[in-house]
Amino acid sequence: MPSIFTKIIKREIPAKIIFEDDACIAFHDIAPQAPVHVVITPKKEIRSLADIAQGDEKILGHLLVTASQIAQKLNIDKSGYRVIINTNDDGGQTVFHIHLHLLGGRALSWPPG
Repeated sequence: MPSIFTKIIKREIPAKIIFEDDACIAFHDIAPQAPVHVVITPKKEIRSLADIAQGDEKILGHLLVTASQIAQKLNIDKSGYRVIINTNDDGGQTVFHIHLHLLGGRALSWPPG
């Protein structure tokens, strides 16, 4: 069964998309945990960070470059932001299609919880 992110990529369900290219898509999270909360996911379905394979380095690097570019676009690059990859159940992953959370727009506490 395709993930909700695959459905967003295929335009089967709506999302507030802020960036897209051949490799990934980025959209505003529907339950934001900060003033800026963007999800960045590859178009290639990879279940989790625990499931990456040789050759996925390019995709993962592209996701991080994209996060940096979006942070600049949303004017949180100077004040700071956090990039999170939740992995599997104990890591808090709820959608099993690898993705980054880009959070910013306020001071973020540590440890995250």
